[in-house]
Amino acid sequence: MSWTLKVRDRFSAAHYLEGYRGKCEKVHGHTFRVEVAVRARELDGAGIGYDFTEIRKALAAVLPDHAFLNEAFPFNPSAENLARHFYGELKRSYPVASVTVWESEDASATYAEDD
Repeated sequence: MSWTLKVRDRFSAAHYLEGYRGKCEKVHGHTFRVEVAVRARELDGAGIGYDFTEIRKALAAVLPDHAFLNEAFPFNPSAENLARHFYGELKRSYPVASVTVWESEDASATYAEDD
C-alpha cells in the first residue's frame, strides 16, 4: 500500500538547446511548471504521509527562477535533463517517484528511475 503525493511550482528562465536544429537553438524563455511526485508508504498519526508545505519548500529551493539555464547548469538544459536534475536534488530528502517539467501547456518531460 502506498500513496503518491504531488506538488507543483513554476519558475521563469531562459535557455537554448545545444545541438538542436530549429527555433529552440536560439535563446528563448519559458515559464516552466514542475511537478514532483513523492511516495508515502505509511501515514503519521494525523493521516499524513509528508507535509505538502515541506515538499513545496524543498522544490522551490532547487528551482532556478529568473536564470539563464545554460549558465546555471553544467548540462544542456532540455526539459528532460532538468527533470532528471530536479529528481536527483529532491531525492536527497524525499522518496521521489517522478519529476515532470512542463515547458508549455502541452509539452513536458517526466523523469523516474526504473524499478
